[in-house]
Amino acid sequence: MKIADVKTYVLSAPLAEPFAFSQGWVRARSAMLTEVVTDDGVSGWGEALCQGLQPPQIAAAVVEHALKPLLLGRDPLDVEVLWDLMYNQTKDYGQKGAVIGGISSVDIALWDIIGQVHGVPVYKALGGAYRTCVKAYATGFYRRGEGTDLRGPWREEALGHIAAGFSGMKLKIGLGLKADIQNVAAVREAIGPEPLLMVDANHGYNLADARRLAQALAPYDITWFEEPIQPEDIDGYQELKRVSPIPLASGENEFTRIGFKEWIARRAVDIIQPNTCQAGGFTECRRISAMASAWGVSYNPHVWGTAVGLAAALQLLATLPPNPLSIYPNEPLLEFDRSLHPFRNDLVEEPFVAQQGCVAVPQGPGLGIRIRREVISRYLVQ
Repeated sequence: MKIADVKTYVLSAPLAEPFAFSQGWVRARSAMLTEVVTDDGVSGWGEALCQGLQPPQIAAAVVEHALKPLLLGRDPLDVEVLWDLMYNQTKDYGQKGAVIGGISSVDIALWDIIGQVHGVPVYKALGGAYRTCVKAYATGFYRRGEGTDLRGPWREEALGHIAAGFSGMKLKIGLGLKADIQNVAAVREAIGPEPLLMVDANHGYNLADARRLAQALAPYDITWFEEPIQPEDIDGYQELKRVSPIPLASGENEFTRIGFKEWIARRAVDIIQPNTCQAGGFTECRRISAMASAWGVSYNPHVWGTAVGLAAALQLLATLPPNPLSIYPNEPLLEFDRSLHPFRNDLVEEPFVAQQGCVAVPQGPGLGIRIRREVISRYLVQ
């Protein structure tokens, strides 16, 4: 079996109601999908994460011009060899960012092929599952329109997540200390003491303000404080971790085991959050997971993409060991984005749903999804 073609698909859909987080306004949902086709006619699918402000064309250019020439004619089952080849040939200009996103998309597609060839889900090819249904928390709580006092809308949204069966949710903070505190307090009051409550600043604060905010939010029983400060500032995270009463999480803007090495070895955060579609795909995230397990650091993937990325996250989550392994394990959680995203709900024949706050890991071969090509055609950027 040989790789006969590598195709990229840039998708975009304008949002009827734009939303904002601490770094800017999202006015369209975009995506970059990769399809790897073998000479036997097997197609594997992958995704390069497109953050809210990231043009998807960047990762597509990487795959088309830098990676495809390396892959044509190669055996798709040599997945780890191909990962190292792609990384080594691009690392002079692509150790982080969209180049690794492109590699991630190819790697996910190759594992999709491996699973299909052997007739097993990716998680089985990776070594088996600790779980076949993953507890999910709802992500949302974006700013819409003007103003930062979101207590009313966020109470309503929080109760909607509870009604849908979620037992945890994550709030998008970074709107200013006063607004963040009052908005978080309103949600906690609305949902009561039992549901998990996380906060995500998307690196919207400096160290001094993040320290103040961690102290102020502690009474609301926050499960983790995500990306409080700039993602490059490992020393700042270490300093904040020493004084924060809330566990710290970060890593959605980090790449490869090399990038995560210092974060894990220095225990700069309590929870690392690689995105499978950005940190290096299954091959590299499995290596990152092994390092995290050795250092006793929890691994909760960042997830914010299409149904392809969600399927990849679920397959990986099935394989992640609890931290620690015990009769009362601390299980990894699935981030379930509930904001409007046509490529998540419409792209596959069987959309992902949370049943009582749990999302089943697909059991079909490979990623376990069936792509609706007409949806790709509908949103394809020419």
